[in-house]
Amino acid sequence: MAVQHQPGQFVSMTTTTHSHGGWSTDLCDCCSDMGTCCCALWCFPCMQCQTASDFGWCFCMPLLDVCCVVSCMLRSSIRERHGIPGSFCDDFCKLMWCYPCVWYQMNRELKIRQNQPASTTVVTTQVRGS
Repeated sequence: MAVQHQPGQFVSMTTTTHSHGGWSTDLCDCCSDMGTCCCALWCFPCMQCQTASDFGWCFCMPLLDVCCVVSCMLRSSIRERHGIPGSFCDDFCKLMWCYPCVWYQMNRELKIRQNQPASTTVVTTQVRGS
């Protein structure tokens, strides 16, 4: 009886996460990005829709923001995607304290991180001979 060896397949996956653990800018750094500041000054809903769209949501979601629910969900999703610490309660309190500042911060964060991948995954496949 002959024994035949089939080549095996070995797959390894490496994931590297790039995150500095916090927001790139402070909540009150509204003037650090004058383009966003001017856009929001002249048409705040336009800036909100752009922010939602940049994150991958339907651009008109912010127009449905009743009691800051959509804002809290978006901020929480941004934090989760980029590994930023915080809580839903903290997000809600900040939105109640300064609603526009929170939106400016989310917009700046997405602009800063759009050129930096949230994570990199490398998959390596090797075929082993007998």
